[in-house]
Amino acid sequence: MPYKSDKGFILASGSPRRRVLLKRIIDNFEVIPADVDETIENGSDPMNAVMQLAARKGRCVAQSNKDDVVIAADTIVVCDGVILGKPSDEDDAARMLSMLSGREHTVITGVYIGCDSVEHIFAQCTSVVFKRLGRFRIKRYIKTGEPMDKAGSYGYQGKGGRLVKTISGDADNVIGLPVAGLEKRLLQLGLIHSDRDGKENN
Repeated sequence: MPYKSDKGFILASGSPRRRVLLKRIIDNFEVIPADVDETIENGSDPMNAVMQLAARKGRCVAQSNKDDVVIAADTIVVCDGVILGKPSDEDDAARMLSMLSGREHTVITGVYIGCDSVEHIFAQCTSVVFKRLGRFRIKRYIKTGEPMDKAGSYGYQGKGGRLVKTISGDADNVIGLPVAGLEKRLLQLGLIHSDRDGKENN
């Protein structure tokens, strides 16, 4: 059940998947996608890079909405130390999926929480093992169009879930927002509370 809050909330992301996940915690929030450069420099530390990207998105929206709680996130896939973002085209998607085939990789989501000039940034990791994928299966999945706006070229919550053999950790994190980790931190920061606290809803 969503919590109550004395603050307004903004999700700095246009992702429909993150919108659905955030609804588990917060009933009412505004969606303001951040328009920022999402480039990650070669050789960047994955954990630091994804937190920096989340912060870049969050700060872009927070600077014009200082009285609200701004939540932003960014998700990357890491295999053999290589960061896999969104594919540039179908050939790039095929390259990524071939790289992940039959192997373990890590999904990292960085999350930014900003309110009243106070920031909290964290990252969460989930280990995923793919099934072995033949070229025909990879091509057929790419033709669905689903991989083209997903980190690592797959969407676990959609048809891409059929490519996954096992997951160790939070599946929500793979979709794009670690709900349990976010909930814990919002409670610790006093930005959400339950009905038992006797406070009024927004």
